[in-house]
Amino acid sequence: MNAPALRIAGAALLVVVAIWAGARFHSARGPAQRHPGVPVPAGEASAPNPSDLAQATEGQSPGALPPAKIPERLPKFSLEDRAGKTTPIASFDGKSLIINFWATWCAPCRSEIPLLESLHAEWSGRDVSVVGIAVDYRDKVLEFADRFKIAYPLLIGEQDALDVAAKFGVETPVFPFTVFTDRRGEVVALYVGELHKPQAELILSQVQSLNRGLIELPAARRAIAEGLSALKST
Repeated sequence: MNAPALRIAGAALLVVVAIWAGARFHSARGPAQRHPGVPVPAGEASAPNPSDLAQATEGQSPGALPPAKIPERLPKFSLEDRAGKTTPIASFDGKSLIINFWATWCAPCRSEIPLLESLHAEWSGRDVSVVGIAVDYRDKVLEFADRFKIAYPLLIGEQDALDVAAKFGVETPVFPFTVFTDRRGEVVALYVGELHKPQAELILSQVQSLNRGLIELPAARRAIAEGLSALKST
C-alpha cells in the first residue's frame, strides 16, 4: 500500500506537505480502486499504522515525493450540500475561496474548524468564503456539523468527493488539505496539513493583492512560498 504523498509543485503552485496521512474512503458501495491509501473507516479517529508509513517510505530519500498535478484554475464539480441539494462550486463564482477537504475521523481536521469559522466570519465581507468538503459518510458529517455548529458552507461526498480531490492533483487523498483561489478562480495555493492563522493570513494577503491587481499570480506564489518558509523557520 502506498502512503499519501505530495511535494512542492515546481514554480507553478505551492504545496506544503504535512505528516498527517489521509485515508481511502470506504463507502457502502465498496472501496474505491483509483485512490490507494491507508484504509481507515469513516467516523473513526485513527492515524495510519506505522507499518503503512514505513512501507511507503521504504527506498525513498526524505522529500522524494511524487509530484502533484495541481490545476491552474478551479475545476468544475458539484457535490450535495447539507440539505442534500446538488451544488456546483460555480455557485461561488466571483468570490475568493478557502476550500477545505476534511473528514470527521481526522483529528487535525477537527482542530482546524475554529480557525475556519473565524476566517469565514472575518473575511466574508471581503468576498472570501470558506467551503468545507467532507469526504465522509453523510450521516456522520451532518451529526458532526450540527454538534459543532459549523456555520460555513459544507459540501459532502464519498467517492464523488474523492474524485473532486483528484481534480486538484491529490490522487491519494491526504487530510486535511486546503485550496486557496482568487476571485477569478485561479488556484493560488494548496496547503496540505493543519492550517494555522499565520499561514492562512499570509496566503489571504496575497490573494487580496491579486484581487486588487497589485500583483501578478507568479509573484504572489513566490511570496507565499517565501513567507511560509520563513514562518516554518521561526
